[in-house]
Amino acid sequence: MLNIIASVGKNNELGKNGDLIWHIREDLIFFRNMTIKHDIIMGRKTFESLPRLLDKRNHIVLTKGNIDNKDVETVQDIKILITRYKDKDAFIIGGSSIYQQFLEYTLNIYLTEIDSICTEADTFFPEFNKENYKRKVLRFGYDDKLKIGYSHVLYKKKKGFKNKIVGDRYVKTKRISYMR
Repeated sequence: MLNIIASVGKNNELGKNGDLIWHIREDLIFFRNMTIKHDIIMGRKTFESLPRLLDKRNHIVLTKGNIDNKDVETVQDIKILITRYKDKDAFIIGGSSIYQQFLEYTLNIYLTEIDSICTEADTFFPEFNKENYKRKVLRFGYDDKLKIGYSHVLYKKKKGFKNKIVGDRYVKTKRISYMR
């Protein structure tokens, strides 16, 4: 099952100059705890922004190019990953265009919603219809160093909105209820 995980500001800000905007210690711990022992899927720019390979995670980079690292799997076709993870957990960790490509295929979106705005942001999380998801706040927090609040939030796709595989491709469907 494909899951998205990201930290966003009030205007869906993700990053600035190839880096995170906010470095909140508790959020980094949340990210680690959620993704550890799982495969993580990212784009090339996100991979290159990592300070190192993340421990106890398989790194998969969706790219048309090649990554010169024997510990990293490169995949050129999103369909391969969609099929591979229909029954196995993986986390999409960015960047913006990768989130956009996977958004319709994910069941869970884990967002750290940060109570702040960054006017210099140059990368944004894609818009999605929150009415198709059940919102559950997992934890509230406050970073004393940065003086900002945040919430870890799970957006779980509602049962009426499913993704299914038809042949070799995923198709979004909406269950329709009929009145008798």
